[in-house]
Amino acid sequence: EAGGAVLGKSADKLFSLSGLFAVYKPKGPTSAGVLNLLRERLLAEAGVQTNENKRNKVLKIGHGGTLDSAAAGVLVVGIGKGTKMLRTMLAGSKKYTAIGLLGKATDTLDATGKVTEEKPYDQITKGDLENVLQKFTGDIMQVPPLYSALKKDGERLSTLMKRGEAVEAKPARPVRVYSLSLQQFQPPLFTLDVECGGGFYVRSLVSDIGKELSTCATMQELTRTKQGPFTLEEHALYEDKWTIDEIARSLEHCTSLLPGEPSHKKLKTEHPGETAVSCE
Repeated sequence: EAGGAVLGKSADKLFSLSGLFAVYKPKGPTSAGVLNLLRERLLAEAGVQTNENKRNKVLKIGHGGTLDSAAAGVLVVGIGKGTKMLRTMLAGSKKYTAIGLLGKATDTLDATGKVTEEKPYDQITKGDLENVLQKFTGDIMQVPPLYSALKKDGERLSTLMKRGEAVEAKPARPVRVYSLSLQQFQPPLFTLDVECGGGFYVRSLVSDIGKELSTCATMQELTRTKQGPFTLEEHALYEDKWTIDEIARSLEHCTSLLPGEPSHKKLKTEHPGETAVSCE
């Protein structure tokens, strides 16, 4: 631990960072894995030695809503006092682009699972698909997937499922879909753009659309393009930008996106040596 040791300038700067920013999560790692890598990277740059169990105590960071391992896109990160603002991110709106596959169902509702059912789909037209989407727009009821991060008795459903324990489906719950549109239709594949509220599962949506069309469907790919005010194109920092300076710059820029407490304005004066980034 860095107790008592005189910390260098970059460590000082790291520990003064506060607010929300966004990173790009690639396909493959878990959201927690991405966060651990980010924390490791920052502590190494600051020259702070810690053992693994204490890392989170030394540098407080958290994320504003899990993306499945197989999904990519915007992951909102809170650092310092910003970790307290993550709650509002979970509840806020998100945008996704999803690719669905007609004619196959899997146990996880996505491409990582085992195929559980196959049905013909060649009778389905683009018009059929577009008509069905109207049923899934607005305030709807949705049953969350069995393989999910939702918990039963403190354990994730996905962990229980993998252990082979019997898991009962959670009851349907109200979710909100602000907009839903078909971007492409090249059977068996279809691409959707979805904007939704908190607690929404795009995997369940794709599966439910399949059932509604009297066939089945599973999600092949998922990208989160926006979360709250953070977009993939403008705000998500890719791994090569996971440096203390880049994050400081991003925090300055991103503070202006958030519903403000005037106290944030003070950030500008703390580092007079840095020029503030103008917000597009």
